[in-house]
Amino acid sequence: MTEETFNPEFTEDEKKLLEDLLSDDQQQLSEAGTQRRNFLKQVLAGGGGVLALQLTGDASLMAQSSDGRNGNELPPGVENTVKVAFKVNGIAKSLQVDSRMTLLDALREKLAITGPKKGCDHGQCGACTVIADGSRSLSCLTLAAACEGRSITTIEGFAKNGKLHPMQASFLKNDGFQCGFCTPGQICSAIALLKEAKNGEASYVTPHLTPNPGPVDLSADEIRERMSGNICRCGAYPNIVAAIQQVHQGKDTAQSWSFVDQANPSI
Repeated sequence: MTEETFNPEFTEDEKKLLEDLLSDDQQQLSEAGTQRRNFLKQVLAGGGGVLALQLTGDASLMAQSSDGRNGNELPPGVENTVKVAFKVNGIAKSLQVDSRMTLLDALREKLAITGPKKGCDHGQCGACTVIADGSRSLSCLTLAAACEGRSITTIEGFAKNGKLHPMQASFLKNDGFQCGFCTPGQICSAIALLKEAKNGEASYVTPHLTPNPGPVDLSADEIRERMSGNICRCGAYPNIVAAIQQVHQGKDTAQSWSFVDQANPSI
């Protein structure tokens, strides 16, 4: 199709689009005889400018230092910012963040703490689980601004003096992970779960509820119920349960699986 077959004048919709995208100087276009390829050039020029501005702003936001000192320096024009001070793995942090930024994004993008993973980003997979003031929390659903004065612990904060937390060591010993993507959230949930059981907090499957409950014995069913918010696409659930039971009981837990040559000696 040749260029001459097009209507050479702008439609009303095209004019409105130009008014929205272009500056006053750029809008000085001829009403008659301007071909559509020129119109497209103008639109691309305007749209490209807007995109470049957005990318520049985003790059500036992403370039903030993770040490907290330069985290307060935001690009001009950014609105709705708040200052939040809290502890992360025992270290005081102070950040200037967008009031809509989640704790997960603040940890990963502002503080370079990448243990909590962004999986579903809807609070359904548990990969972003952290411990806030002793209780597990989904960081993708928690606003950073709501963490003022709180103490946040991520997977990076459990090992001390080069020694793994017992739950971390148990996950390793019991092969409680495969790809490892969900493992930080799994371990955070498992550690918080032990505290919940010790405090007598009941789950859906807890039997014999009393007005003054004591510590809950973590059966396999209890653990599966309490860990149901943490999804493992690799399917390492039996080993995760075994790892938690081992730490809960303070002793090695026998594996429920067997090797191929044990189950079938003839193979």
